[in-house]
Amino acid sequence: MKINLLVKHFLLKNSVRFILLFILIICINCKVKADQTEVGNPTAPTGLTVENIRNTTNVKIVDKTPEFGWIIPSTTPIQKAYQIIVSSSKENSNITKGDVWDSGKIIGTESFNISFKGNALKEGQTYFWKVRIWNNADQESQYSEIQAFQTGSQNNIITTANSLKMDSIKPTVFEKISKTSYFVDFGKAAFANISFYYNAKNNDTISVRIGEQLEGTRINRNPQGTIRYQEIKIPVSPEKKSYILPIKPDKRNTKVGAIILPDSFPVLMPFRYAEIENVKEPIEKNAFTQLAFHSYWDDSESNFQSSDSILNQIWDLCKYSIKATTFAGVYVDGDRERIPYEADAYLNQLSHYTTDREYAMARQTIEYFMEHPTWPTEWQLHVALMFHADYMYTGNTELIERYYDELKHKTLLELRREDGLISSSNATPEFMKKLGFKNPKDKLKDIVDWPPAQKDTGWKLATKEGERDGFVFTPINTVANCLYYRNLEIMIEFAQLLNKPKEVTFFKNLAQQVKTSINSKLLDAERGFYKDGEDTEHASLHSNMMALAFNIVPKENISSVAEFIKTRGMACSVYGSQYLLDALYNANESDYALRLLTSTENRSWYNMIRIGSTITLEAWDMKYKPNADWNHAWGATPANIIPRGLWGIQPKTPGFKIATIKPQLGNLSHSKIKVPTIHGSIIAEYEKSNPSEMNFSIEIPGGMTAEFILPDNIHEVYVNNKSIQQQGSVILLKSGKNTIKATF
Repeated sequence: MKINLLVKHFLLKNSVRFILLFILIICINCKVKADQTEVGNPTAPTGLTVENIRNTTNVKIVDKTPEFGWIIPSTTPIQKAYQIIVSSSKENSNITKGDVWDSGKIIGTESFNISFKGNALKEGQTYFWKVRIWNNADQESQYSEIQAFQTGSQNNIITTANSLKMDSIKPTVFEKISKTSYFVDFGKAAFANISFYYNAKNNDTISVRIGEQLEGTRINRNPQGTIRYQEIKIPVSPEKKSYILPIKPDKRNTKVGAIILPDSFPVLMPFRYAEIENVKEPIEKNAFTQLAFHSYWDDSESNFQSSDSILNQIWDLCKYSIKATTFAGVYVDGDRERIPYEADAYLNQLSHYTTDREYAMARQTIEYFMEHPTWPTEWQLHVALMFHADYMYTGNTELIERYYDELKHKTLLELRREDGLISSSNATPEFMKKLGFKNPKDKLKDIVDWPPAQKDTGWKLATKEGERDGFVFTPINTVANCLYYRNLEIMIEFAQLLNKPKEVTFFKNLAQQVKTSINSKLLDAERGFYKDGEDTEHASLHSNMMALAFNIVPKENISSVAEFIKTRGMACSVYGSQYLLDALYNANESDYALRLLTSTENRSWYNMIRIGSTITLEAWDMKYKPNADWNHAWGATPANIIPRGLWGIQPKTPGFKIATIKPQLGNLSHSKIKVPTIHGSIIAEYEKSNPSEMNFSIEIPGGMTAEFILPDNIHEVYVNNKSIQQQGSVILLKSGKNTIKATF
């Protein structure tokens, strides 16, 4: 009895301790399990793609051996293996029956460009697939969600087209301006039509005016150039309630050579505003809808914000411009012609890659150019740049493998003379045929920039030299030869990729010869910058920015070339601004680059906002190109320069396996950015609370590492709150969240 009382007393006295100990054991166990879930048991893959298509609804996959892809969760830094299941039915996929293909467990870190290797796929059939992965500890994830895809017929191209979408946009302003008329503002211009509801009591006619530009508070009915405006008469009757505008097709952008829209589309025209007249019955704001067409798009894939409100507005303008101009399914030059041009398309491609995780449209456009070249010499030299951008951002090699031999012609190497430099004057009809031209009378013509000088067009321009900074044309053109040199560098990579050692040697030797010739014959050693060509002493912005953008400038001349460039201002077109800003960020001239990006002068992106456009213009303003349009994606350079230059986020290796992050943020005090990649998004934040300290937060997606490059004048660096001994200015970041504090 006494012993029992002692035990009871002991238990009562220590019960609280036992309970606390029990809770502690449970918590420790939970923590261990949680850690195992985060580190040991990988989360299921997400972001499934077939042929890089994210949403396969209404898409026909034309490749009979399509490539699969997925996003590795950032909590799984290393994927060791994967297993793909492809099934003929949803039911089979649900029970993990890979009756079409069961890859089994495949050891590999790849998470995209995984070619199908199962039973032959049948045209018109719907299939279902899913994937699971193993981490470095050989622990498997759950299977991903199931993605369905349908096969289609393959024509003469290998790229699957993404779907086209329509947004239904309600007015932001709906104002009654008289007893029978209304003014409508949809907020932004779009390639669109209008649907509306109207309850007519009698047969009548309503007048609808649509346009891109205001004159005062009403639509400009006589706009300059190809700024769009149209008046449309619509018969209405009591028998009909729903209407679509019968917009009249434009003769120029529907002729042979223009991209024809699908039959399912109504006629589209870019517009923001509408005026409705002769409205005799009550009508409300919600009766009107802007039907805005564009390619598949996910707005959440990218964003940017900074301490500079002008820069933020420019980002929004340029990002939206890329979305709005995807309406044709391939990159076109604007509404005036709706024709793809190589240089336009390359700029569009870069900006599309940095604003959405979308690659199919660029690949389709590349294949289009192999059959439909355009006349400017320099435009031909942009095709290899497009191939290379596709390779770096996707890691895919199919286009290179298919078009390698044809691409060699596009480098124009056959137009070279003994010192390696090329001249378009050497092009023969036989050579033009190799480029894809069908008319034997077609010829190449050097363009440098566009529009040309006043004397070449008859246009009355704000500056007589046009957008070429007085460039003097000679048979050996510095701009063309700089682009040519970059083409040769690209062909070295492609020859290595395809295991062509003799051609690797050929391109290496030729590239070195061309670089030497440019620097010995076109670089003015005494003045320290480049002239426009042989037989002229004139030096333009263009010759120098191209040499600097493509890393041709000898180290000892970088400073003098950069200083010359800075004396010229924005003496180039919106197209030329791409290479001007590339050059400045290459030379670490970030302060001057940011001044150009945020300028409020006439030659600025802010000017496009100020004059009322919501899509970038073909030129800085109408006075620089009188027939310009207000819907040109090549004017949206900041959409790629802000991620690629200002933040310095670019692929170092093909497929973004290793990213480079080299921020050159100038005088910004803070900034946030989200940049899409094939692996998922890089999310970064910057804060500079005082002049001697910078703080970064960088999130790297799974399956990727990044090299973070700091300025040379850093005193001390902390990575994830730990001081590190710097070996140079490069810090290796692993997937997941990373913090960096750097002091000067």
